[in-house]
Amino acid sequence: MRLVPLLGDQLSPGLASLRGARRADTVVLMAEVAEEAAYVPHHRQKLVLVFAAMRHFAADLRAAGWQVDYRRLDDPDNRGSLEAEIVAAACRHGATAIRMVEAGEHRLRAMQQALAAATGCTVEILPDDRFLVPLAAFERWRAGARRLRLEDFYRWQRRETGVLMAGDAPLGGQWNFDSANRKPLPRGLKPPPAPAFPPDAVTCEVIDLVTARFPHNFGEVDRFGWPVTRAQALHALHRFVAERLPRFGDYQDALAHGEETLFHSLLSTSLNLGLLVAREVIDAAVSAVGAGAAPLNAVEGFVRQILGWREYVRGLYWWAGPEYGALNALGATRPLPDFFWTGETRMACLADAIGQTRDHAYAHHIQRLMLIGNFAMLAGCSPQAVSDWFLVVYADAYPWVEEPNVIGMSQWADGGLMATKPYAGGGNYINRMSDHCRGCAYDVKARVGERACPFNALYWDFLARNRAKLAGNPRLLRVYDTWDRMSAEARTATRAQAAAFLATLKPARPGWARAD
Repeated sequence: MRLVPLLGDQLSPGLASLRGARRADTVVLMAEVAEEAAYVPHHRQKLVLVFAAMRHFAADLRAAGWQVDYRRLDDPDNRGSLEAEIVAAACRHGATAIRMVEAGEHRLRAMQQALAAATGCTVEILPDDRFLVPLAAFERWRAGARRLRLEDFYRWQRRETGVLMAGDAPLGGQWNFDSANRKPLPRGLKPPPAPAFPPDAVTCEVIDLVTARFPHNFGEVDRFGWPVTRAQALHALHRFVAERLPRFGDYQDALAHGEETLFHSLLSTSLNLGLLVAREVIDAAVSAVGAGAAPLNAVEGFVRQILGWREYVRGLYWWAGPEYGALNALGATRPLPDFFWTGETRMACLADAIGQTRDHAYAHHIQRLMLIGNFAMLAGCSPQAVSDWFLVVYADAYPWVEEPNVIGMSQWADGGLMATKPYAGGGNYINRMSDHCRGCAYDVKARVGERACPFNALYWDFLARNRAKLAGNPRLLRVYDTWDRMSAEARTATRAQAAAFLATLKPARPGWARAD
């Protein structure tokens, strides 16, 4: 008998470990375990999403003729860890072989590597070919690359796959359309609502379980509407391509009060669970260009997020190794402020972003990078605390995604391995891209004073205190020149303003950090 354990983010009917396996002599093991549910105090919607999707996928496998051994979190004899459940299942079914797809994070990969000794079975670990770039191919690219930059990786992938290519040249004559994709949302333009999926009986049962078992975890569950089946995920994909993709490019960087999803796809949860796979999502978007249903700048911007960024951060996570998550190039040590958990801040932009994170386990990439991440970096928060927070609060969060995005892109804690400069910005950027500043208690145009926008003084203070590490960056030369042209009095007042604001921040209460 062969045992095929499926992890909670491997919910794909075409998964490599299922392909070619004979249903008659294969048992599929799926297990909800406390170890995975609690290694960080996940947002309750994340827990509902994963468990509900697992239960629906198990039902689909049974309907397709598979023998499924499903272990629920509330089973009286649940052993609490994946390794213990796999060992027990191998014994229970008399398995002589275990076949698995490689796990997506270091911690679980180590568990897989110990299974042969723990079970006495032969163990086959297969590459996760739902990703477009095998890890060995990423390593070959990296070894030959002049620099470890997304843009270089993305162009290589475009050439390798032929996506949005016209022969050897990019479709439309340019590789990206960033300059066309930075528009604020105009007044009066109302994005169409993203589809939501009311919980069925299975999901409602999971909601009750999560509410009872994790009453103190961050986040609300009463607005849960994520896709939990492949059919729902495909419906969400088709709705996005038809209704929101055409304007996604123009407004992909926009911020707007009361507009939580704008023209974004909200497909990352389905992609990261395996309900959708990257190639079918890319193909659906590219087909819209051929049909004249979406402009090239929108489709290219969306494709870059998947073919480029998603594949790039996964490759970097594995290449950089477990030590990457501990990097702290700027020596930042401040604890996260309490409002990261409560959302109670007078800064309108952050109150919106964190409030919707609490309510929906979602914020789009600019909210994450240029509001939440930007503030944390300017304030000097520990990059590990920031990374853990992102892992806790978002429904699409997994270590392979969050560590490169936070440690490298958001906090510049890798010292520039990923990004050519820190993604730091003051109030002017937020005002240019959003309408948050109109109703904010702070004055976005003021750098000092009682009503001065905190982002302004924090921005200059960040540059000043990190000058020894950043002044040689060619992309920051003009910024430091501007700082140096300020009077000594203005510089002193700016840094005093930043220090006074930082002194008002209450650290978050203990208990939210990663449970090692």
